[in-house]
Amino acid sequence: MIITNKQFPNYKKYEMMYEGRPLSMEVGKLAELCNAAVLVKYGETTVLVTCTASARPKDGIDYFPLAVDFNEKLYAVGRIPGSFMRREGKPSLPAVLASRLIDRPMRPLFPSDLRNDVVVSCDVLTVDRDCSPEITAMIGASAAVSISDVPFNGPIAGIVLGWDGEKFLFNPTKAERETNRMTTTIAATHKKIVMIESEADQVPDDVMYEGIVQAHEHLQPVLDLIDQMVNEIGKPKFEYEHAAFDDVLFEKLVENEFESMEYCMDTDDKNVREARVNDWVTMVEEKYGEEHPDLMNYMDEILYKLQKKVVKKWLLAGKRVDGRAMNEIRPLAAEVGVLPVVHGSGLFTRGQTQVLSIATLSTLADSQKLDTIWEEEEKRFMHHYNMPSYSTGEARASRSTGRREYGHGALVEKALESVIPSVEDFPYAIRVVSEVLSSNGSTSQGSICGTTLALMDAGVPIKAPVAGISCGLIQDGDDFTTFIDIQGVEDFHGEMDFKVAGTKQGITAIQMDLKNDGLKHEIVKEAFAITKEARFQILDAIMLKAIAEPRRELAKSAPKMIQMQINPDKIREVIGSGGKVIQKITADTGCKIDINDDGTIFIASSDIEACRAARTTIEQIVFEPEVGALYYGKVSNIRSDFGAWVELAPGKDGLIKIKDLEFKRTEKVEDVLKIGDMTWVKVMNVGPKGIDLSRKDALRERGEK
Repeated sequence: MIITNKQFPNYKKYEMMYEGRPLSMEVGKLAELCNAAVLVKYGETTVLVTCTASARPKDGIDYFPLAVDFNEKLYAVGRIPGSFMRREGKPSLPAVLASRLIDRPMRPLFPSDLRNDVVVSCDVLTVDRDCSPEITAMIGASAAVSISDVPFNGPIAGIVLGWDGEKFLFNPTKAERETNRMTTTIAATHKKIVMIESEADQVPDDVMYEGIVQAHEHLQPVLDLIDQMVNEIGKPKFEYEHAAFDDVLFEKLVENEFESMEYCMDTDDKNVREARVNDWVTMVEEKYGEEHPDLMNYMDEILYKLQKKVVKKWLLAGKRVDGRAMNEIRPLAAEVGVLPVVHGSGLFTRGQTQVLSIATLSTLADSQKLDTIWEEEEKRFMHHYNMPSYSTGEARASRSTGRREYGHGALVEKALESVIPSVEDFPYAIRVVSEVLSSNGSTSQGSICGTTLALMDAGVPIKAPVAGISCGLIQDGDDFTTFIDIQGVEDFHGEMDFKVAGTKQGITAIQMDLKNDGLKHEIVKEAFAITKEARFQILDAIMLKAIAEPRRELAKSAPKMIQMQINPDKIREVIGSGGKVIQKITADTGCKIDINDDGTIFIASSDIEACRAARTTIEQIVFEPEVGALYYGKVSNIRSDFGAWVELAPGKDGLIKIKDLEFKRTEKVEDVLKIGDMTWVKVMNVGPKGIDLSRKDALRERGEK
């Protein structure tokens, strides 16, 4: 047998310091069968990023089939996965969101007519809590695609922006995150910002904008490093089969049928518009089908390009599809308490977008347990977003939750997280579900408004109401126009969906999606200005009129909660052998009882008196008499020549020796006390042999000598 000691002749390592921590990218050693592979390390976070592309385009599709997968490996944080299988399975919600975080800024930078499958896989191998695995993976994904032979108009780089109330933090460490008031992820090319995703604690709009501008400068060195990699080892981009499109037919339609398409689009009713477009398609097929027999193969793309041309023309001229002004919000409506029995509900309507949000309160035991590579192991506030097919008027069976639904649900969660009261002030697990009843643009922001209404209706004492609104964009060279409250057709044919949520004090969440190659700073600044004005208008004009503040009392159906604290050493007594004691309390009172390791106990029931009864029982179990304190108890047993036992609490009896009954000599205990009598006693000693009591000392202190 001959063993050859192979080397890696193409191995290269690129290094730099990025916000005080080493960043390196290694190529030419791992996964060499891919179009490109990069092992990226930031601090001690390690991610292997691979890019692969099919040799031929996928047949029968009219979109670019890009897949970005963020694969969390629990060995990266020294953990064994839960479940019976003890292996990674379905991606966790944070992993899905990380995939979207990388996909969204990269997708618009690929050629729009590319139909080859492209898969970018980010395998997280190790995690350093000071260095974000999402940012590490994003940088690696950008580098891998940039040096590959896959056509790409990059690179991009990413950075996390924080703010502690005084200064900006760039890629904040674990220690810095303790005082951090926002986590804003920014992705950008050298000249433009391509993605913003933010969760913030009511950060002022001008502070957010200034931080984004500075963050753009801070990520430039990473872009320079990727440029260096492309120059030195980048592969020539492959030639691909451009998606078929009949340009001759399209020009005919622009020349002859543009006005008829304008008529189709000139309505604020989505159903009317779709009916007109269907008639238009039938007319075009009859009129041009003989000369262009394949026209129906391209009709979706023809419609997209022609409608986009109409929308762009109108918006640049200051005209909107539904006749609104550029800064005008569609008609608004808000209601609370729309459903009986549930703990809280809110209905928010904006134009033809309508969302019903329902709040449910429960004990902390119903908090969501998380099994991921991230630090968070439990989530107390949960928001879930559902958008069934009927909301868009489609006859399509509902399927499992998709990445879009996960992403929108998480965005609403981020928008409300900073205003949710602390567990000390409101010891409940909270779940809100937003059901999209009708969709015509920006349902996620409608869900933010609906969720705020539902929480206030449920009596959750949120710190401030939150509203959300979206801003659109249309560009013509260096000229641009922004407009507020985009409806579906403007979102589909526009170039930006800039969603901003916040209170009157500041921003709580941002999500920016683009269909172009990025935004200049001036566009970002204007988007912040018009969304701030709009969210104030939504709060004042409609939401606060529906409910001015959280209800003072919870709904009758909501669990009432009592919180108490016991000595952690007493937890075993409350639970009992095999859980018998706690099970009996639960059975007797009907309460749900959660006990934390620190001795905090949460007692919940729809009946507050049941909660109080359970609390009393627990207080009796953990009762510890205090030396020197006076108690009023019942005589439970007597020995004539020895003393009397007095019950201070169930199961807690103390002994009054005969000499401590009276100030004078006592011959028989029965001369002073009988079983069942109530008497004052003073605790003289608590020891391993029991509790020593004195009746005469208690009488002296009470002035009854």
